[in-house]
Amino acid sequence: MSTNQLTTDRLTAEDPLVRSRGEGVADAGSPAAAVRVSGVSQVFERGRPPVLDGVDLTVAPGEFVCLVGASGCGKSTLLNLLAGLVKPTAGQVEVSAQRPALMFQEPALLPWLTASGNVELALRARGVGRVERRAEAARLLGVVNLADAGRKRVHELSGGMRQRVALARALAQDSSVLLMDEPFAALDAITRDVLHLELARVWAEQQLSVVFVTHNVREAVRLGQRVVLMGSRPGRIVREWRVDLPQPRTIESAGVSELAAEITRELHREISRHGN
Repeated sequence: MSTNQLTTDRLTAEDPLVRSRGEGVADAGSPAAAVRVSGVSQVFERGRPPVLDGVDLTVAPGEFVCLVGASGCGKSTLLNLLAGLVKPTAGQVEVSAQRPALMFQEPALLPWLTASGNVELALRARGVGRVERRAEAARLLGVVNLADAGRKRVHELSGGMRQRVALARALAQDSSVLLMDEPFAALDAITRDVLHLELARVWAEQQLSVVFVTHNVREAVRLGQRVVLMGSRPGRIVREWRVDLPQPRTIESAGVSELAAEITRELHREISRHGN
């Protein structure tokens, strides 16, 4: 497809890439999956309905997948399972990276450290020596366009800059899999748009596999190669869309708006179905 074409390939239940529970499947002949979730269910309280039920999802190496759905549908629970923070009640979770990198809505930076010091924490956890840590932290801050902010304390950084530091810290974990739980939700629209550009660039340069949770459907279409819709009560994958729009994209572009509107309509139907 030429770069000036804007097309979208909707995956429906009839498509062979979508199985009975909306299973995401890597293309035939692709390398081993970066993430594979098989028949995963999660129950936190005995006698209560499962939070997740029979979830199947495959993320290919270097793929950017966005999860959307109503509040309480289990998106963050699924991300926690991928991170190894909890174990599934049933089913199997496989992640190619030994330790996936994590990024959350709150940057969770240590206020008494500089931007560089916060990035160095992740490097120190990997056993990187002091001199190497400083050089690598400086390099990673440069990757997220904060080369001149290494000595600044957290209170001197804007919200967008703090999230860039958090992204640099995540990259410092040297993982091929990056898990992101609504990292830009608390930012203003202009800052969020700038960070969309930064993340898309870093993803391409670092060849990361990204699983990105968001409530913002336009954000999902703006960033992802695939958008996966989760239903509620219990959480299941009900449908997915392949996004065949060239990067860089914008929130306002016609292709993004068109597909986001379609996904939003399906999300509203899913919410109405369960009375959320």
